[in-house]
Amino acid sequence: MNDVSEELHRIRHSLAHVLAQAMQRYRPGTKLGFGPAIADGFYYDFLLPEPVTEEDLPAIEKLMVEIIKEGQEFSSEDLSIPDAIARIRDMGEPYKAEYAQELADKQGFSTLSFYKNGSFVDMCEGPHVATTKDIPRNAFKLHNIAGAYWRGDERNQMLTRIYGWAFEDKGQLRDYQKAREEAVKRDHRKLGSELDLYIIDDRVGPGLPLWLPHGTVICDELQKLAEEFEFMDGYQRVRTPVLTKGSLYETSGHLELYKEVMFPGMKLGDGTGADADDYYLRPMNCPHHHIVYSSRPRSYRELPLRLAEHGHTFRNERSGTLHGLTRVRAMCMNDAHIYCTKEQVRDEFVRVLDLHKRYYDLLGLDDYFFRLSMWDPEDPKGKEKYVNDPAGWEYSTDEVRAAMQQSGLPYREVVGEAAFYGPKIDIQFRTVGLKEFTVSTTQLDFAVPQRFVDRGIDCTYVDKDGVKKVPYVIHRAPLSTHERFASFLIERFGGAMPTWLSPVQVRLLPVGADFSAYADKVCAELRKHFIRAEVDHSNDSLGKKIRQGTVRKVPNLLVLGANEVENDSVTVRRYGIQEQRTYSVAEFTDRLLKEIKARKHVKVWDDADALMK
Repeated sequence: MNDVSEELHRIRHSLAHVLAQAMQRYRPGTKLGFGPAIADGFYYDFLLPEPVTEEDLPAIEKLMVEIIKEGQEFSSEDLSIPDAIARIRDMGEPYKAEYAQELADKQGFSTLSFYKNGSFVDMCEGPHVATTKDIPRNAFKLHNIAGAYWRGDERNQMLTRIYGWAFEDKGQLRDYQKAREEAVKRDHRKLGSELDLYIIDDRVGPGLPLWLPHGTVICDELQKLAEEFEFMDGYQRVRTPVLTKGSLYETSGHLELYKEVMFPGMKLGDGTGADADDYYLRPMNCPHHHIVYSSRPRSYRELPLRLAEHGHTFRNERSGTLHGLTRVRAMCMNDAHIYCTKEQVRDEFVRVLDLHKRYYDLLGLDDYFFRLSMWDPEDPKGKEKYVNDPAGWEYSTDEVRAAMQQSGLPYREVVGEAAFYGPKIDIQFRTVGLKEFTVSTTQLDFAVPQRFVDRGIDCTYVDKDGVKKVPYVIHRAPLSTHERFASFLIERFGGAMPTWLSPVQVRLLPVGADFSAYADKVCAELRKHFIRAEVDHSNDSLGKKIRQGTVRKVPNLLVLGANEVENDSVTVRRYGIQEQRTYSVAEFTDRLLKEIKARKHVKVWDDADALMK
């Protein structure tokens, strides 16, 4: 995952200006919103006098090419705030004027910069190419139109956002387009419907997925994997309620910082006495685990204490941000909290990183890196965003950095993206469509347990010197939420899950009605071993049954006819493999059970059984 070059960033940013100029020619009277460079190109938001559709994009592209050919030079100048706002108003750009005033009033800007190319002028920090001729004419493409609220606020005017891809040459654009086409085929929303994995129904509510039987299998298998790995690593499982008093989140600090993404509080009972507090659906599990930890006195001999739970959480995400399973309002998180001494922090963090790697190796995932997100002591809003403890931040960040270096895993450092209570590691994957995607996270908390102690909750341990101390806490969710991780795997595997994770592991295909009884017998034998098997009893031809099984991405199709009945055998077609092999029922069952137990992702069983070892 290479960083975007400075030159490509300039090209993309300049193309946003070219798009805006083209739109003002194409739709005179167009008003401007924002137009930044983004990960794969650029976009610009417009208030249009007349709407445009995707059928208009080729004509707009043609205008952009004409502007590029003109060789317009990009020049800049800085203006004082009064002069800048006067210019913007003369330009008739109300949204730019509003933003300029905010930069002056709330962020203390004394001057603002403007860039000009040809007749087009925009308030902008840059950078840009020298002239439009520096922009490759055949390496960009407008590809999508969407609605976007001004400043991302649903209460504001809806603008029209036009997206474009942009690269340094035609070949890069072509490769990216191919990847995007593949991503469309593998979109988890499309496959989720085709494979009957989940639904989202307006009668239940947006962002509230209902897992169907096949999708539930994937969640269950991922949870089983996590519980096995966590058991081997010394975790203890807990169960905590999804509802709690608001005072708990006041103690942890979440109510103040996360109230916007929490569902509104509710009154229980008569709203007096024990029910005087508002109750909230929890947006995270950690405060509950802190109460479990503080339920009795703790000794240093118990640490590290690793508490794990697949906890259901709820977040009141804005409707415009909801997206399939990747951003939802109800989710189940592969959560755990590790309570440890200061001296144990690094070893425990390394241990968690190793757990991440074991999961990824098992699933055959290798295109990822770790991002160390730190606080920004220079952020003017730092006191609102972060715990004010510079020494705590320094120690915690140094320990996490040392753990990353000890692990030998690839990582980058970024400033200003830490959790409010400590540094964190985000694990970034490249999706099928070549976009960067945060799959899971691990955080080091040096602050919240102390908040509990300050409020009379004994979140401490007695150290070997007999003194009460406050533990550090590692928050970790290597398999993210069922929803997000399943969406990632569905797209990664194109819906063709490895046998151990597949909703239907075996489908039996009798070649005619005379062989249905044998199919039922074999199916029953497989299910005795908890193999998820089913029989296709339809009257379809064998060819159609095979096609249907392939479309449903069943990893093992068993063809059953006279020879198989006579020899107590099955003829196996593995997903993605044309060759068929015949095994006795006992041998097939043995091989399949070995594959499932090992959680191997294999297509062909070779004679030496090397992949089963």
